[in-house]
Amino acid sequence: MGKLRVYTIGFTKKSAEKFFGLLEASGARRVVDIRLHNVSQLAGFARRDDLRFFLKALCRMDYVHLPELAPTKEILDGYRKGGGGWPVYQRDFLNLLAERHIEEKIPQDLIHEGCLLCSEDTPDQCHRRLVAEYLRDRWGKMDIIHLV
Repeated sequence: MGKLRVYTIGFTKKSAEKFFGLLEASGARRVVDIRLHNVSQLAGFARRDDLRFFLKALCRMDYVHLPELAPTKEILDGYRKGGGGWPVYQRDFLNLLAERHIEEKIPQDLIHEGCLLCSEDTPDQCHRRLVAEYLRDRWGKMDIIHLV
């Protein structure tokens, strides 16, 4: 396989029109949901079953959930409750990805032309960016495109 391309997107602070418009225009072939919890009522149009339906109907895209690319509840709780802020979260999450050996377990063709989904509106302090950069650092030759 040549150069990989991965997209990232968050649904928070986006209307359904903007969210699905960004995805459709991107050229991504599937959404790779990397949230730990993907059925919350707070997710609105991005709840697992609704999202799967909308992606197929509106964008002709596939949907896959990969919770192994999500942080643990403990890492999330530590971050949300002020356990060291972003630097600690980032360190702990990257260590988790390394412990899970995701670069060996996740097929490159599943990520290639996929769009990593989580809730944060921007990639700056979001685990989707960390996942994409972690895989790029291990697999090499990868373009990362953040849909905002």
